[in-house]
Amino acid sequence: MELVNATSVIAAELARRTPPESAGACIQLAETLATAGDMQEAALAGFVGVVDTGREVQRWGFPSTRSWLRSRLGMREARAKERLTLARQRHRLTQVSSRWAAGDLPLGYASTIAGAVARLDDADCAAAENVLLDMVDQGFSAGKVASFGRRIRDVITERDGTEPAPEDAKRGYERSWIDSTRSLDGGRYIKGWLNAEDAAIWDGTLAPLAKPAGSDDPRDLSERTAAALNSVLSGGHRATKVTVICDLDTLTGGTAPARLTDGTPIPAEQARRIALSAGVSPLLLGKGHLPLYLGRTERFATPAQRRVLEALNPTCVVHGCEVPGALCEIEHVGGWALGSPTALSAKLV
Repeated sequence: MELVNATSVIAAELARRTPPESAGACIQLAETLATAGDMQEAALAGFVGVVDTGREVQRWGFPSTRSWLRSRLGMREARAKERLTLARQRHRLTQVSSRWAAGDLPLGYASTIAGAVARLDDADCAAAENVLLDMVDQGFSAGKVASFGRRIRDVITERDGTEPAPEDAKRGYERSWIDSTRSLDGGRYIKGWLNAEDAAIWDGTLAPLAKPAGSDDPRDLSERTAAALNSVLSGGHRATKVTVICDLDTLTGGTAPARLTDGTPIPAEQARRIALSAGVSPLLLGKGHLPLYLGRTERFATPAQRRVLEALNPTCVVHGCEVPGALCEIEHVGGWALGSPTALSAKLV
């Protein structure tokens, strides 16, 4: 902390001073200061790495380390991603880390190499580090090294005579993606990739739910993760909306099956279980089978309800107000938060 505070004081004093008028002097000062800045970035990567590994940011309300870098350190997305990649890869890039901390490798090269090896295994990472550092030593620019680094996996494949990278790798790893294929029995095969930030949200949400239910829980981690995902999708932060249509008799103990909107039958007992944690409302249909009464399942009026209310009330219902109904907002008579349903008893104001 003493060193960090001293660095902060020195940086503040440098920022306050007026640069010398000599361009030659400024060149020398700029190069020296840039090297010092690179070494400072090496120290910052170490701090960020510890924060990231310890998942400290979740305790402070941030979904990921990259979100923390953007919000608290004021970094733009590209810079936050670069710093996080450096923090996560520095322990695998022993030569890069050593030269970077000693001021012998500029930040631009270190960042380029870290980004190039992020998706390589440890063996290929070591090979890629040697190849790219050789390019640095030969005087290639950071841009050239970056261009070469983007195809470093292919270079290693050609050198070793191994199989080419899988097709999924060609998608890149900037954006998350998920492929879902339906099986003949109605199930689904799922495969995909989550970038670092989305993966942090995944871990923070599902990891607590995927823990064993007890010492006798027979499920493995994959099965528990699937169950955790299903739990979130069916009743997590925002409950999944599934419309189940059934008779009142079914809800009160009858045996007539319910159905989904696509006609799929739902056993009466299962429909009653769903109703225990769902919003239940009678359905009043208008012309064209448009729902006009939504009970407590929806807070805001539908376009169909608005059309009916505008027809019933050409102007605002407040006494003396002549604002056309088409320009008004729809308000619950008794307040939705107080229990008023979303129905045609609402008013235009």
